[in-house]
Amino acid sequence: MLLDFEQPIAALEGKLREMQQLALDSQVDVSEAVAALEAKIKALKKETYANLTRWQRVQLSRHPERPYTLDYIEGMTTKFVELHGDRTVADDKAMVGGFAELDGRTVMFIGQQKGRNTKQRQFRNFGMPNPEGYRKALRLMKLAEKFNKPIVTLIDTPGAFPGLEAEERGQGEAIAHNLKEMFLLKVPVICVVIGEGASGGALGIGIGDRVLMLENTWYSVISPENCSTILWRSWDYKEQAAEAMKPTAKDMMEAKLVDGIVKEPLGGAHTAPQKMVETLKKTLVKALDELEALPTEERISQRIDKFAAMGVVLE
Repeated sequence: MLLDFEQPIAALEGKLREMQQLALDSQVDVSEAVAALEAKIKALKKETYANLTRWQRVQLSRHPERPYTLDYIEGMTTKFVELHGDRTVADDKAMVGGFAELDGRTVMFIGQQKGRNTKQRQFRNFGMPNPEGYRKALRLMKLAEKFNKPIVTLIDTPGAFPGLEAEERGQGEAIAHNLKEMFLLKVPVICVVIGEGASGGALGIGIGDRVLMLENTWYSVISPENCSTILWRSWDYKEQAAEAMKPTAKDMMEAKLVDGIVKEPLGGAHTAPQKMVETLKKTLVKALDELEALPTEERISQRIDKFAAMGVVLE
């Protein structure tokens, strides 16, 4: 899948492949031309991805070839044991979680999971959890707390499922309950936005000692399309909405709403998934080392103070 702004890069890469094939077929030395074209492609990539608009970064965050939650868990850890069900209603397939071994320590991983094809997307409900998904997430967090194991949440959702049945089963209450309980968890909690971070659907597993965002992700109360629909009664103004909302990782850092940005490979996480997995693993290991060195009460106090300082209060 190619996005609009990737077309010029793809055209040059096509020429490079043709040139390399010509060299193989004709035994002609075109090494200098190949090197020059490779340098041109690299320069164009750097220029393109350094100057992406906010809407273009939103598009990158949704790229279907980006690593999803289970890709990161399987790539970063060993001995992953997925746990199921909220012990009340059902097992929400849009929310996954379980214990795994990360660099020698046991960690509880929890996150939203999307699908690669139509069948998988339907099975995972397009990464939109129901109330039982958030209740499952909280059950797993409490289990991790019981055994004194740190928690890592991986956020990638267009929002909590907005269906009538979800509201009837207490969607808002389930998310609100998670917010309250996550503030008081006694174990280290790291939250990472790996794709889309929309609304309460993201926030329901988004309260942590460290909140990180991958470079080409977004985090906001609403998507640019839905914002455009509300303000202009049309999706046609989604680009303007994205610029006004400022939902990108850089914007969130400037607003002091997240604690760090995890750099992606040039071109986005989907261009080098294994490299992205390794980069995130190193980031998580370093953050866990720092958090586990803090006394429990101090860590909880810092977590509460961080979120309490956000926003503007008028009296």
